[in-house]
Amino acid sequence: MSDSDKNDANTGGKNSEPDVDAAHEAALAYDGIDDNLRDKLVEWRRHLHTNPELSYEEKATTDYVAEQLEGLGFEVRRFSVGTGLICDVPAADDATADDLVALRADIDALPMDEETDLEFASTNEGASHSCGHDAHTAMLLGAATLLAKNPPPRPVRLIFQPAEEQMPGGAVDCVEDGAIEGVDRIIALHCDPHRVVGDVGVHAGAITSSNAKIEVTLTSDGGHTARPHETGDLIYALASIATGAAQVIDRRIDPRSGTVMTWGSIQAGGSAANVIPSKGTLVGTVRSASRDTWAQLPDVVPPAISGIAELYGVKAEVNYVQGVPPVVNDEACAQLAAQAVTDVLGEDGVGEADQSSGGEDFGWYTEEIPGIYLRLGVWDGDSDETDLHHPAFMLDERALPIGAAVFDRFARLDRDAASDESSNAS
Repeated sequence: MSDSDKNDANTGGKNSEPDVDAAHEAALAYDGIDDNLRDKLVEWRRHLHTNPELSYEEKATTDYVAEQLEGLGFEVRRFSVGTGLICDVPAADDATADDLVALRADIDALPMDEETDLEFASTNEGASHSCGHDAHTAMLLGAATLLAKNPPPRPVRLIFQPAEEQMPGGAVDCVEDGAIEGVDRIIALHCDPHRVVGDVGVHAGAITSSNAKIEVTLTSDGGHTARPHETGDLIYALASIATGAAQVIDRRIDPRSGTVMTWGSIQAGGSAANVIPSKGTLVGTVRSASRDTWAQLPDVVPPAISGIAELYGVKAEVNYVQGVPPVVNDEACAQLAAQAVTDVLGEDGVGEADQSSGGEDFGWYTEEIPGIYLRLGVWDGDSDETDLHHPAFMLDERALPIGAAVFDRFARLDRDAASDESSNAS
């Protein structure tokens, strides 16, 4: 996921947690998953974990994924940005369905060092799979293997997407490159280190929030602190923006939208106490739980900031980088996903999931077509929990067959396959 605070999602809501070993065994009993595929899932994940690559630099990762898919007899098409690929899996010869289903995994790593004692830890300085994208990629390769063994009843498109971690997200490039042309529905899942293995969070409606980046550069003539009236007091303007911009925005948008502005960096001046600097910067984010507010904010935030600066005779240059929209899960897709999870793990495998304040570029797909974004439990239930985007992030590899099986099962379900019981996707 694009933001380290994405791990604030609700992670359960059940009275009792699934038995990890039982859930693992249930996945291994899924048609097509055997000891060999279980071992391959671990092998793929560990290779990718050891060799992480940053956004738009995933060349070796793309080559590795292509090699595995071509080994299964599939053809691949690389994206025009140079990394990532799509792979179309043909339907079985006797298939009658023609609704194209897409399965998506993100392949990029985070720009941070890993701090684990794993023997397969990252060997690339400044890059690590501390958000679980190595597992996502391995699980989609597992689904590809299942689809090769038992051709699906409809065509399936595998999307191995680059640059999820870089705003506004590689999904924008993939959509522009035709990744979802002709696609009826799409699914993705994300590792949830606060959810136990065997618990898959399913939610209909918005499940993530939007995210935009604000970069503000303030300039004035500068001067002596004894005579602030003779210049634009840049420090005072900067502080007023940092504390007051959110108050202005609160009066310009719907207070029910769950919108929050937060500053992450403020820079101005040197060490002198009696100098008003001539330049300063603020960098922060604006997030919203509302898709409509996300679309409204670019017209609200920059003038609010410039207006505050103008009060103090300071010029503000505001660079508002519109980020991802909220991921809004389609109701019908949520029911299909709940059925897929039930088919793999039983009804107890379907967990609840609340909307997160973090962003995810899967939202660019759900802007265009119906989709579902799931939260896959990867915590072993015993060890200390480690957050996404944490240098010591860990996951339980017993979750890998579960993800592969859920991907595969979702691709095989007809639109009307969700049973009445699937309405527990909330």
